[in-house]
Amino acid sequence: MSDKVKLLSVGQAAKKAGISRQSLQYYLMVGLLEPAKVSDTGRRLFDDAAVERIKLIKKLNDSGYPLRAIRELFVEGRTDMKGDNT
Repeated sequence: MSDKVKLLSVGQAAKKAGISRQSLQYYLMVGLLEPAKVSDTGRRLFDDAAVERIKLIKKLNDSGYPLRAIRELFVEGRTDMKGDNT
């Protein structure tokens, strides 16, 4: 793994994940997602893992899961973002 992780702004992360900036901001507001880092100036920054989580949220929502149910899945730890369910 690289020592230097590329962090993306809200707009960049939204574009990379295929959603609107407003959707990403909504995901943040309702607790579906946390930024990888917050800069000294308050900018929320996202890494590749966050982008993958955004894609998963979108895929689940598009397949019929309401955002509230997705949030509950994440909060209850029923999904493992790395794919190694042990």
